[in-house]
Amino acid sequence: MGFKCGIVGLPNVGKSTLFNALTETAAAAAANYPFCTIEPNVGEVPVPDERLDALARIAKSAEVIPTRLTFVDIAGLVRGASKGEGLGNQFLAVIREVDAIAYVLRCFEDDDIIHVEGKVDPIADAETIETELMLADLDSLERRVPLLERKVRGQDKEAKKSLELVERALVLLREGKPARLAKIAEEDETAFKALNLLTAKPVLYVCNVDEASAATGNAHSKRVEERAKAEGAGCVIISAKIEAELAELSPDERKAYLAELGLEEPGLNRLIREGYKLLGLITYFTAGPKEARAWTVTRGTRAPQAAGAIHTDFEKGFIRAETIPYDDYVSLGGEAGARDAGKMRLEGKDYVVKDGDVVHFRFAT
Repeated sequence: MGFKCGIVGLPNVGKSTLFNALTETAAAAAANYPFCTIEPNVGEVPVPDERLDALARIAKSAEVIPTRLTFVDIAGLVRGASKGEGLGNQFLAVIREVDAIAYVLRCFEDDDIIHVEGKVDPIADAETIETELMLADLDSLERRVPLLERKVRGQDKEAKKSLELVERALVLLREGKPARLAKIAEEDETAFKALNLLTAKPVLYVCNVDEASAATGNAHSKRVEERAKAEGAGCVIISAKIEAELAELSPDERKAYLAELGLEEPGLNRLIREGYKLLGLITYFTAGPKEARAWTVTRGTRAPQAAGAIHTDFEKGFIRAETIPYDDYVSLGGEAGARDAGKMRLEGKDYVVKDGDVVHFRFAT
């Protein structure tokens, strides 16, 4: 698994252009008018990781399988979306299924592209998006309260805990604050996540800038960066126009074009890295003659659960994990060299998988 990222924004901010470029498809119609995206669009992209290619070369793998990131492109939001304005809250429901939400914010000036609010102000745009998501959460939770209260009167302990969490979130939402600011005890995190609140999801601000600002940002994007830093949110500067052009070039042409712009890598790479950082994700690998493959798990995942990312049977029958750090695997020429040098470790069920680990799981059927 990788992670699923919902892309939201006001109309005409370059959201669908960015989606098309990142997924290298034309699945989402990009046009200079509101609501050009009339269905939620889903696209998957491989997560670029040079380490995987190196492992495949050493293991002489017949196939290379990267982990994947899923983008969900949602129709442009407008004020009142939570109450059915524009395309309504049918699209807000789609966002509930994602791991993180990317707010695509217009950070470029262009008289030929109309801004739905009449001016370029990414902070105001972010607040409009957040307000609509908060209103949707508020409506959702207030609808749940009567049922939960009835269950509590019936001595339902699970409902009592849920009601406590709902009321905690409602206090924030009624104050105009997102639910992610709620202080939740570790033992309650799973129950809180089950509430499936839009504003409880981590936020990644995506500043869509003009081509000239892609490497350094501009005054608009700097304001967004300051907001993200204050909130502990992720932030990435990207030019949808550049990404669209990159999508049409060959690998060699991409490198030359990026160098010409003063960029070291495509915006997709930066976006994925910020997303992984925001969600606390790491990548471990499996490598052999058949395939070299990347797997994504949450930082802190123990070996049996990491094995479960491959197959539930691996987790159920877990015996041990034969683990080699990436650097040792590469420097020692693969599994055999690492084993001979004493760099292969046998780890049990309490082992916490590290980013870059090359792992072979042993399990009982």
